Amino acid sequence: MPLAQKRIVYLDYSATTPVDSRVLDAMWPYFRELYGNPSSAHGYGKAAQQAVEAARQTLARLLHCRESEIVFTSGGTESDNLAIRGVAYACRDKGRHIITSQVEHAAVLKTCHRLEKEGFAVTYLPVDTFGRVDPDRVATALRKETILISIIHGNNEVGTINPIPEIGAIARQHGIPFHTDAVQSFGKVSFNLEEMPIDLLSISSHKIYGPKGVGALFIRRGTPIQPILTGGGHEMGKRAGTHNVPGIVGLARAAEIIITDLETERRKIETLRDYFWEQLQKRIDNVLLNGHPENRLYHNLNISFPGCDGEALLIALDMFGIAVSTGSACQSGSVEPSHVLKAMGLDNDRRTSALRFTLGRYTTRQEIDYTLQVLEQIVPQQRTVQKKRS
Repeated sequence: MPLAQKRIVYLDYSATTPVDSRVLDAMWPYFRELYGNPSSAHGYGKAAQQAVEAARQTLARLLHCRESEIVFTSGGTESDNLAIRGVAYACRDKGRHIITSQVEHAAVLKTCHRLEKEGFAVTYLPVDTFGRVDPDRVATALRKETILISIIHGNNEVGTINPIPEIGAIARQHGIPFHTDAVQSFGKVSFNLEEMPIDLLSISSHKIYGPKGVGALFIRRGTPIQPILTGGGHEMGKRAGTHNVPGIVGLARAAEIIITDLETERRKIETLRDYFWEQLQKRIDNVLLNGHPENRLYHNLNISFPGCDGEALLIALDMFGIAVSTGSACQSGSVEPSHVLKAMGLDNDRRTSALRFTLGRYTTRQEIDYTLQVLEQIVPQQRTVQKKRS
């Protein structure tokens, strides 16, 4: 069956999202008219400061926490660094042991690797075949000198959602600060931080149809933390640097939209995701789902096409105008298998043939049908090529 006319299809919403027009509208005045520095005492500065505090109020309301517990950052990476380094440095006299998992985002893993070079000890917990952390393993890994537990909420590669309430309860029982990277899950899962045993939570604007370069860290009142950026006394002394006022306004507006529309958006995208997966299984032999089949982020499909090379599939899809991610990371010119899929115990063929499809607000049924049609053509071709090479 010949392919329809080439389309442009974006299926990489976990990497980043387009900025919603309503978010741009909210941001625009703070670029052109209300451009003051929030630290300035004059009217321009006061108007900017009011915008920052209004954004803080919005996030606090959506997360069910105090306004003073929201600290604005430059994004998820800085939020993770502030949470992990900040607690580690503040608590180093009590102990130097941190617990995390093998499937964390690089912003957590590399921060922990750096802390190991500074004399901290880190336990990297294994996961099951779905990429899930067992709370019992967290409890077993505890030491007298454990000062922090950091476990990702919704995995950025395979979409598996970890049992955060159970893990947080273990941390709270032992009086240990608990951090979760919620960059992928915020806006897709409801958070009530009045009830959830989470002490630090990272979010990022550009994953929820807001601008890049801005995020936030929830820091529960009483959690010991030391700033990692020094300078002026911004953000209640926890994060120095002039506020990105348009970005902060955009983050708050994006969060308000996605939380308000959470259930409607979830039903729409989940329906498309399930249709995509059902059709893939009908049209292409030997396709395998990675991650938990049910307890996963509603927009994520991480699929292996055994017998194919994931990088080659990505390039072929891109030639047809379809943007996805692979289960591999290109580092220094050499392709390394995904650390997440490796930690899950998947064999090399399954790891290197993985593609991550992530749907979003603007994904349509027509785009999914076009992608299916392209995959029907290129997967058999790639398998034939790989078979000849082997």
